[in-house]
Amino acid sequence: MTDWSWEYEGYEPADERLRESLCTLGNGYFATRGALPECAADEVHYPGTYVAGCYNRLTSEVAGRQVENEDMVNVPNWLPLRFRLSDGPWLTPDTAAVLDHRQILHLSAGLLERRTRYDLGEGRELSVRQQRLVHMADPHLAALRTEFTAEGFSGELQVEAALDGGVTNSGVPRYWDLDGRHLIHVHTGTAAPDTVWLRCRTRTSDIRIGMAARVTAGAPVTIRHELPYALQQLTLDLASGRTATVDKTVALHTSRDPAISDPLHAAVDRVGQAPGFDELLESHLTAWDQLWRRAELDVPGEAGRILRLHLFHVLQTLSPHTAELDVGVPARGLHGEAYRGHVFWDELFVLPYLNLHLPEVSRALLGYRHRRLEQARMNARAAGRRGAMYPWQSGSDGREETQQLHLNPRSGRWLSDQSRLQHHVGSAIAYNVWQYCEASGDMEFLHTKGAEMLLQIARFWADAAVYDESLGRHRIRGVVGPDEYHEAYPGARVPGLDDNAYTNVTAAWVLARTLELLETLPEPRRRELVERTALDGGELELWEDVSRTLHVPFHDDVISQFEGYGRLEELDWDGYRERYGDIRRLDRILEAEGDSVNRYQASKQADVLMLGYLFSPAELQGLFRRLGVHLDEDTWQRTVDYYLHRTSHGSTLSGLVHGWVLARARRAEAWKFCQEALQGDIADVQGGTTGEGIHLGAMAGTLDFVQRGLTGLETRGGALWLDPVPLPELSSYGFALRYQGHWGVRLRLERELLRIEVPSSDASPIDVRLPDRTVCLQPGETGRLLLSE
Repeated sequence: MTDWSWEYEGYEPADERLRESLCTLGNGYFATRGALPECAADEVHYPGTYVAGCYNRLTSEVAGRQVENEDMVNVPNWLPLRFRLSDGPWLTPDTAAVLDHRQILHLSAGLLERRTRYDLGEGRELSVRQQRLVHMADPHLAALRTEFTAEGFSGELQVEAALDGGVTNSGVPRYWDLDGRHLIHVHTGTAAPDTVWLRCRTRTSDIRIGMAARVTAGAPVTIRHELPYALQQLTLDLASGRTATVDKTVALHTSRDPAISDPLHAAVDRVGQAPGFDELLESHLTAWDQLWRRAELDVPGEAGRILRLHLFHVLQTLSPHTAELDVGVPARGLHGEAYRGHVFWDELFVLPYLNLHLPEVSRALLGYRHRRLEQARMNARAAGRRGAMYPWQSGSDGREETQQLHLNPRSGRWLSDQSRLQHHVGSAIAYNVWQYCEASGDMEFLHTKGAEMLLQIARFWADAAVYDESLGRHRIRGVVGPDEYHEAYPGARVPGLDDNAYTNVTAAWVLARTLELLETLPEPRRRELVERTALDGGELELWEDVSRTLHVPFHDDVISQFEGYGRLEELDWDGYRERYGDIRRLDRILEAEGDSVNRYQASKQADVLMLGYLFSPAELQGLFRRLGVHLDEDTWQRTVDYYLHRTSHGSTLSGLVHGWVLARARRAEAWKFCQEALQGDIADVQGGTTGEGIHLGAMAGTLDFVQRGLTGLETRGGALWLDPVPLPELSSYGFALRYQGHWGVRLRLERELLRIEVPSSDASPIDVRLPDRTVCLQPGETGRLLLSE
């Protein structure tokens, strides 16, 4: 295993789902899990393929209720390629003796290599080597090269390739009670002597899918059609010690694609014109090389190797091709079916990284939110509110996709799900708009689509806030914060909590930033926006008032997660750890016992501490001052300590946030949480969840931890602000970024020396602001800054 590869040795059925997720290949348009092509979907293997933004809605009967869910669709499987001796069974690692098995994910090349040696008995062995790519230059192509080598025998080998239209969504056991049959009207046909096609459509969204496959092997290909399969069969004459090669090239289109008339015709035409495997590989490598240069990252040791894997999965989920699509950030990537492929607030952890490397992708992802602004306004009106209420889970059209029921695997009970009350997702969208525009300098977006989103999100918060005369403050009631363990007060009939600190403070930030933006908008644009939204002076006065008077609850001299949190019972943490060991999903444990986590001071993930993740210490103190609340360093330190001991880290994002906050609050403890964030998916710390799809927010968040967390990098006021806090475990690292027209700005930290290299260009100088000084760097100049000065 090298710094640029990820390798698995030996065949372990129990690990296959995990390996399939982490060996997924994609290009931003579609992705395919790293399943073995000769293995069908079963309880060990799950060869899913997912197209960004391809959703379908089905209704299922669950616990006596009709439940509607929209899912990212598992489209027809292009992988199948099986083989056998003419007188034997089909060979798979589950049915035949395996002498050696290796999977190697080549990160620099975007290539999955697989090597297996089968023992056929009587001194006969068959070596199988495969190379797989999902093309990064042409987002509609994929290819599989299979090399067979006979050892100790000569004879015929039968090979069968297929397109499989009989797939379902069945990759998540918790969803097995739900209808997963999304594809209908499967048809197959022949396009050429070596090419077959398959077409189908989704059941309710009526997305048409076209797929075509070409097989070349230097041997005649026989075509058969047995619905739902299009089959291509051939026989290879193997000679001992010689290698025979079979290449399978596939094209995939859907009716959501621009500039096509029909997805099937487009797929057939594209695969017919596609070059051979070697030429495809060459252009694929060129595209990946260019992508890696834009996302240059140099972190030493094991941490660097894991970060490179994380970066690989971020880039192939959200590539430059994504900028051409109407899609959001799928929380579990294009790697599996967990969370049904929905778009959550995870973009809050993803876009800050993309802003400084692929700003065009960030802009497109924010465009997904803007195109659903009207739906968010409809959501708000349905709830009796003004403005825009973005959904906690979004899919195809921006309506609320959060499930009504969720299954507790421990108890087997279906429970009501109130996470749709996490309205703080609107603040996350506003934050991302602001961060993107600060980093990119894209004032055109900020003054148009960005301003429209900020205005309607601010309008929602101002309307949601209710004035409490006894407190002399505004309050936001009936919400759920990032800590999903608490959905209601103990014994309450109505879900929701009052004055979640994270929700209130971020709402105040949105209101303040929107007022600031309206003051600086060019007058013609401001007038146009005010007229179109019927914004008046009285409403602006309300926003100003609410932004200064939202209630932030405290108890025991710490910030309360929500009003009344300090009155909840303390949990016997030691007792539960001794009893259960892993208590990350404490909510499921307590519910299975007939109890409720709502009763306890116990959090799933960082909630209040998220404020320290979003805002620098100075900015956070400024926000509290605006709210008329004193927040000094001692109070924040007490708050950090308080929740550190009351969090079970049931989310992969929790360790990331704790590591980020502790890097500045208590540096010695930060690395433990950073390690947990790095290990989250590769070690499957959540217990089986990685096999259902990677956690894209956590992966991107670890990259941003190096990029912004450890450097204190902020983009605001037209300058790069830096306040490095090097950890002893990671005191030397470097990366490149794109900042306001500057391509390839390189930052490198070597203990007390910060090196900033600005490439030659026609762009303006860069102001770099450290805590004790400001430095102006011209294009072509390199700054060497001693941090101890």
